[in-house]
Amino acid sequence: MTEDNNLPTKLSQSIHIGLVNPKSASNVAVILRAAGCFGVQSILYTGKRYTHAKQFHEDTKNFRQTIPNEAVESLITACPNNAKKVVIELTEGAKSLTTFKHPDDAFYIFGPEDGTVPQSIIDVADHVVYIPTNSSLNLAVTANIVLYDRLAKSEFVGNDELIKLSRDRNNSSIV
Repeated sequence: MTEDNNLPTKLSQSIHIGLVNPKSASNVAVILRAAGCFGVQSILYTGKRYTHAKQFHEDTKNFRQTIPNEAVESLITACPNNAKKVVIELTEGAKSLTTFKHPDDAFYIFGPEDGTVPQSIIDVADHVVYIPTNSSLNLAVTANIVLYDRLAKSEFVGNDELIKLSRDRNNSSIV
């Protein structure tokens, strides 16, 4: 096990995020922060809507500078080597996140806030997964849930040292 953004991961594991034409800069900022918290190696995105709003100032804990986040023409072509394409979408035939086993090397692909993942991406995905809810979730919330689910289903066990490294400098509470 090695340390990557404070969370131990196997050397062979890699986590990447793909965003289909994200609309909201604030959602991408929240995803950047989650990516840093959960050890994501890169964020790739398509479309032009986020590019012009990329400098939106949300609290990313400086992960915007440390995690590569770049525009690409095609998420499928840009998929990191050996990563399984995992589309997260409310679509018929998808597998519930509650029973999904995350691959070691994953490229999680999320659709835009005001649309869906194109069928052409769904057709070549290794897995299509949905979060069982009564309605659609916000993009940033969805990404956070998926990343947390991956961690929760792993063998990782936290401790007080991780808490000390992770918490805000204004938090010194103890139990």
